[in-house]
Amino acid sequence: CLAMGRSRACTLLLHGAAGPAVRGTAGGSLTAALGRWGLSAAQSAAAGAALRFLAEPPVGSSAGPARFLIWAVTGAGKTEMIFPLLQAVLDAGGRVLVAAPRRDVVLELAPRLSKAFPDEQVITLYGGSPERWKRGSITLATTHQLLRFREAFDLVVIDEIDAFPYHNDPMLAYAARNACKKEGKYIYLSATPPAPLQREAARGRLPHAKVPARFHGHPLPVPRKLKIFPVHRCLQQRRLPLPLVRSLRASLSRGAQVFLFVSRIRHIAPFLELLQQSMPDMPMEGTSSVDPARADKVMAFRQREIRLLVTTTILERGVTVPKSDVYIVDANSDLFDEAALIQMAGRAGRSKDDPAGRVVFAAPQWTRSQSLAVRQIKQMNRIAGKGGYLRIEFR
Repeated sequence: CLAMGRSRACTLLLHGAAGPAVRGTAGGSLTAALGRWGLSAAQSAAAGAALRFLAEPPVGSSAGPARFLIWAVTGAGKTEMIFPLLQAVLDAGGRVLVAAPRRDVVLELAPRLSKAFPDEQVITLYGGSPERWKRGSITLATTHQLLRFREAFDLVVIDEIDAFPYHNDPMLAYAARNACKKEGKYIYLSATPPAPLQREAARGRLPHAKVPARFHGHPLPVPRKLKIFPVHRCLQQRRLPLPLVRSLRASLSRGAQVFLFVSRIRHIAPFLELLQQSMPDMPMEGTSSVDPARADKVMAFRQREIRLLVTTTILERGVTVPKSDVYIVDANSDLFDEAALIQMAGRAGRSKDDPAGRVVFAAPQWTRSQSLAVRQIKQMNRIAGKGGYLRIEFR
């Protein structure tokens, strides 16, 4: 009600009638559809599979519009992969929606979509957006804004299907389902799909394509184990484990920016103090979801004014720093599931100039979540090697 106005049983509610869904035929030529976007081989294979899915006859049913999953590793370039899909539907006269979980992601995507589609009107929707009553051929919105629509789009692309707030929120899943025409199509994007979607894909019930490699052709960095005592003990004893300090110094000495993830906001300030005592000449900061200066600190980190940033999972997505190493302390925490560990690890090795960034799981013990995260990363590297998506020296 705060976002969209009060709704009462006695108030007239209006909705428009949807026209028939269009099919994205890509002009009949996959090569032509993919050629203009400069995709890598792995990206092209996934986008081609998705284009064939869009060209299939509508199969609207009681289960809702047909779905397709693009399962792409972190840093694979998911945004670029959807450009030919949007183009195919737009060329057929359809309307498309791209939904992302957070406002900052939406604002980052808006100029990229406008640049990619200069002849289309891109409408950006989020809480307080001035464009909420405008109509465009491309709508970019936070997932909450999907409540505004009923059977309005021929194609709905949902980015980061596993992320808060979309994940495990029935209301938002309902809104997304209703935003698409009954005979329209869904595209899900994720580096870490929820377990139910993974099971559907494995059983052949959900058509999907995997993108197991980044554009630079290097394998994903495999996390290393570092056995240390837990953070709360570090804080009690007022000292850091020597192996952790040595490893951090090695990362900083090689010129890397260091993400250091902790499991709890309350650990950031005291842990940062211990780090500053151990490395007094190194500029470092801490930030979290409750920090009003978070955006400024992240910008300073990107610009190398800050070399080490202690943070929480608030920065597990959407932040790309060209030369970075990742440390996750208390990696055995219950708050770090497989998906979170993979997303945090995905901050390293994203740049072609530093494709082999370090990832360290620092913890007193090894957990199932850590094992599953490492297993999935290694599995993607194997698939990439077999598919010929890695540079020759890594196959």
